[in-house]
Amino acid sequence: MIKKLVVFAFAMFLFSCNSNKRIVYLSNGDTSSNASGNIEYASVLQSDDNLLITVTADEPALAAPFNMMYLIMQSNEMTGSGGANNMPLISYLIDQKGEIDFPQLGKVKLAGLTRIEAENKLKALLKKQIQNPGVNLRVLNYKVSVLGEVMRPGPVPVVGERITIFEALSQAGDMTIYGKRKEIMVIREVAGVKSVAYVDITDANIINSPYYYLSRNDVVYVKPNKTRVNSSVIGPNLTVGISALSLLVTIIALSTR
Repeated sequence: MIKKLVVFAFAMFLFSCNSNKRIVYLSNGDTSSNASGNIEYASVLQSDDNLLITVTADEPALAAPFNMMYLIMQSNEMTGSGGANNMPLISYLIDQKGEIDFPQLGKVKLAGLTRIEAENKLKALLKKQIQNPGVNLRVLNYKVSVLGEVMRPGPVPVVGERITIFEALSQAGDMTIYGKRKEIMVIREVAGVKSVAYVDITDANIINSPYYYLSRNDVVYVKPNKTRVNSSVIGPNLTVGISALSLLVTIIALSTR
């Protein structure tokens, strides 16, 4: 009986070691040699993005006509509709052609450009009309979605210009123990074309993957593992009952040896 228990304990130890490798992030591969992660990521603007754009100049009065807020405030003053306190946040929507309708400049194509490239393009256009213009551009609707086996599934807002898959999972409360860490699905749309990729976050090489940094509106889906699938079929109560029965048998075996 003692030999059987020793064999059983050894088998459980091996199983736990194997399970550990399947659960721990970045556990496979040589992390020291891959830690550099030389990917340079910059998010690009796309259709349906909402942009907050502010134009400045050495003489503020010259920049005012290029700011939508100023134009609307001026219109409100003329009609008596209210002051700045009643103003909503004014943004520019990139249309399906990749363009925005900018005051005094008309249609300007920004889709496909990074934030810095878009700012430089607007500056170049504004230099023809005002001296030493400044442009500040911010995307208001940058988010990704995390679904499946995480603690808090749903949209994840992005404050900065980029977010890694680990940061997105962290903001979703991290994965549950039932999530497949080797087959995380990332759904991405580029220029109207959707694609599906699978990433393994137990592999240290993920830091060199094009899916390490998530793009705007990416959907991350954590698939359930076999334990979760089986429990949904036979019921979680039965699973708990089997575990309790196994524990009881072990206790009886130890007490009667």
